[in-house]
Amino acid sequence: MQGKTDTPTTTHLPQVTETRNPGVELDLDWVLSAQANTSAIERRAASLPARRSLKKDHQAAWLCRAISCIDLTTLAGDDTQGRVRRLCAKARQPVRGDILAALGMEGLTVGAVCVYHDMVRAAVEALEGSGIPVAAVSTGFPAGLSPFHLRVAEIGESVKAGAEEIDIVISRRHALTGDWQALYDEMRAFREACGPAHVKAILATGELGTLRNVARASLVCMMAGADFIKTSTGKESVNATLPVSLVMLRAIRDYHDRTGYRVGYKPAGGISKAKDALVYLSLMKEELGDAWLRPELFRFGASSLLGDIERQLEHHVTGAYSAGWRHALA
Repeated sequence: MQGKTDTPTTTHLPQVTETRNPGVELDLDWVLSAQANTSAIERRAASLPARRSLKKDHQAAWLCRAISCIDLTTLAGDDTQGRVRRLCAKARQPVRGDILAALGMEGLTVGAVCVYHDMVRAAVEALEGSGIPVAAVSTGFPAGLSPFHLRVAEIGESVKAGAEEIDIVISRRHALTGDWQALYDEMRAFREACGPAHVKAILATGELGTLRNVARASLVCMMAGADFIKTSTGKESVNATLPVSLVMLRAIRDYHDRTGYRVGYKPAGGISKAKDALVYLSLMKEELGDAWLRPELFRFGASSLLGDIERQLEHHVTGAYSAGWRHALA
C-alpha cells in the first residue's frame, strides 16, 4: 500500500449499488483457460507485507475498516448459547466505547457473526435490532461429505432459523478430478436452496492441490451464482494464504470484467494479527479497488483477529499497549 494512505471512510469509498450475482451458464472454455504462474504469484505475494506504509491515524482508520469486515466466528464443538450470546455482544460493541469515541467511530460493528446451525437462533435473538447478519456454516461443514440431500436440507433449515448468509463447502473431489460440471451443478443447487440468503462458497484451497485448481474452482462457483468465494473452513492444515488470495482475487476481477457482477471474497483461517489484516486490505485495494473495501464484498473469517486489532487501537489512542487478556472475546 505504499503511497496509498487514504483513510477508508465512507466519503472516500465509492457508493456502489450491488446487483446480486445471478450466475451464468457454465463456460468450460473459460474455465479451462484459467492458469496460474506459481512462481510469479508467490513473488507478488511475498512483496506485499514489506510494502505496507500505513501509520498513525491512517492505520487506525484502516483497522476500523477491518473490524467492519470481520465475520466474528465460533465453530467449536463445545459452543453453548451463552458463548454465542457473549460473541454477539462483542459483535455489537467490538471495541471499548471510549476508544471508539476518541476515534470518532461510535456505532462501529463487525460484518457478521458466523456459527453452526444449532446456534443460529440464539445468535439471531442476541443480534436483534443491530443490523448484523448471522452466517451459518452448512452442507456438512467442514468436510462436505454427508449425503447431498441432507446438505441441501441443512441450508434450508439454517435459512428458516434466520441465517441471512450461508457458508457452504464444495466437494473437493470435483475440483481434484476436473469434473467442473458436477461442481457447477452442486453449487447451483446450493445457491437455489439459499433463496434470499447470500451464499459463500468455501473452496478449502489447502486441499485443492494446485493454484490452477483454485482459479478454476473459483470461476465455476461464481458462474453457479456464489455471492462470495472463501478460502477455507479454518479446519484444514493450510488455510488462507496470500498466493491463494491473489489467485482468487484475479478470478473475481476476471469474472467482473466479463459479466459486470461483483463477487465478494473471504479469507478465513490463520488471520489473527492486525498487521495481517492490513496486508489483506492492501491486496484487495490493489487488485480490485476501493469498491471491494466494504463488508458487502469483503470479509475476514476470524475469531482472535478482533482482539489484536482492539489492542492496537487502544495503543493508538492511549500510547500504551494493554495486556492481551483484557481483550478476550468471550
